[in-house]
Amino acid sequence: MKRLIYIMTILCCSSTLFSGCKKFLNVVPVDNLTGNNYWQNKKDVEAYTSGMYRQFREKVAGPDARAFYLTFDLRSNAISSTKTHISLLVNNDIKGLQKTTDWNNTGSQGEGYRYYNLSDWKGFYDIIQAANILYVQVDKIPDPAFSPEDRKRYRAEAVFLRNLAYFFMVRLYGDVPYYTKAYNTDPLPRTPMLEVLNKCIADLNVIKEDLPWNYGDPSIVGIRATRGGTLALLMHLNMWVAGFDQGNSSKYYTTVKTLGAELMDNQGNYGLLPLERTKEIFKGRTKEGLFEVLQNSNYGEFFDVRSNLANLMTYYPYRGRATTTTSTAWYETKYMQTLFPQGAADKRLTIWFDQPYVGGAKFQFLKFINVYGGEGVDVRNDDNIIVFRYSDAILLAAEASAELGEDGEAQRLVNLIRERAGALPITTVGSDLKDDIFMERCRELIGEGHFYNDLVRTKRILNDKFNTHPMSVGDFNQRAWTWPIFAAAMTNNPYMQLTDFWK
Repeated sequence: MKRLIYIMTILCCSSTLFSGCKKFLNVVPVDNLTGNNYWQNKKDVEAYTSGMYRQFREKVAGPDARAFYLTFDLRSNAISSTKTHISLLVNNDIKGLQKTTDWNNTGSQGEGYRYYNLSDWKGFYDIIQAANILYVQVDKIPDPAFSPEDRKRYRAEAVFLRNLAYFFMVRLYGDVPYYTKAYNTDPLPRTPMLEVLNKCIADLNVIKEDLPWNYGDPSIVGIRATRGGTLALLMHLNMWVAGFDQGNSSKYYTTVKTLGAELMDNQGNYGLLPLERTKEIFKGRTKEGLFEVLQNSNYGEFFDVRSNLANLMTYYPYRGRATTTTSTAWYETKYMQTLFPQGAADKRLTIWFDQPYVGGAKFQFLKFINVYGGEGVDVRNDDNIIVFRYSDAILLAAEASAELGEDGEAQRLVNLIRERAGALPITTVGSDLKDDIFMERCRELIGEGHFYNDLVRTKRILNDKFNTHPMSVGDFNQRAWTWPIFAAAMTNNPYMQLTDFWK
């Protein structure tokens, strides 16, 4: 019982800067708290590490997360909805959303989406604090059976989760406080986001080879940190720096290309599955998943029902009961015709959609159609959240190659994805090729939480060719692309400042 209490205490507390667990952090040293009884062997370390993955799951898909992942696909997208709060998000009118009762989950249309909770970064700092502690404690395990290889791997998992949390926060908030010290209690200012991203890159480069390509256990494929997941995270981090540090972008694009080649030389551990196996891909734990968040309804491990587009863009028998006969939201016809021109071959259109051009409530998005439930009960989605997928990484490598002027290599890579989809190859060059690769990411990764982030990092959010609600340069420079930070972040921290656009 003492060990369980200790695990829960550590995993629920973060530094005083972010939540205020001051009594625990300032008064009780870890050795006194545990009586030297906790950090004893691999079993202790494994229990603690598993708890960190549960923390991440709770932050992005738990009861308080609600619309967290969904938001990345709704902002500035070509989507219509019967719900006002969805329309405000699609219009990227976050200030308008803040003025409604839906923001705090009290409006008639709020339906428990809890948009305000996205402003609270505490959950991410809980993960970071836990990772910092794990990194230090693994070297103190006295059990001789806890091997040097074990120590390296668990440290690497800590580093992966720490930097995954920072990556998500930078995409949400821009500048964020950065620290790697265990049991930090010091108030900190927000660190410029490029500095944070570069620190993350340096941190991950040290440990990427300390993680296995896989663990040899099919039950944890894709849901624990691996070398492939780390390479994918590094690719995304480098692409974000390239997008905002344009004077040095070539260096980062070159790194992404190198990382992509390393990932594709993966000893057969990762690959593209036939598109006809879509249900397997998104149920998770396949060779295509590089890192994902587990959902297993058979064991009561549910995401919040609002965690992805399946809740908005399907109806019975994929969602609800027999009386649920329409979707709540749908992709607009013009956008669908741009992504998938009528008459052009593409398996994704026929496998992932029903009535794709209808432009109304009979539209269905069937990419995530693993379900739990049946006749007489509410049917709900049972797919994993795929954070990084093999096709995503291939397309990042294609994008980087195009930015470096290596059109032939960019075409080769993007056409690996199109060949799998049964679509005609892309043959364009120059700026047209760059645009085509962006649109291929829109097709291939639709609904997976990449759309808005890709708009921002490529600055295509400024261009009405690529989104229906473009942002002005002035608003972009004031960080209107971020999400507002919760007001409590200012409490007891004289160094904290809010983002200009949200003041």
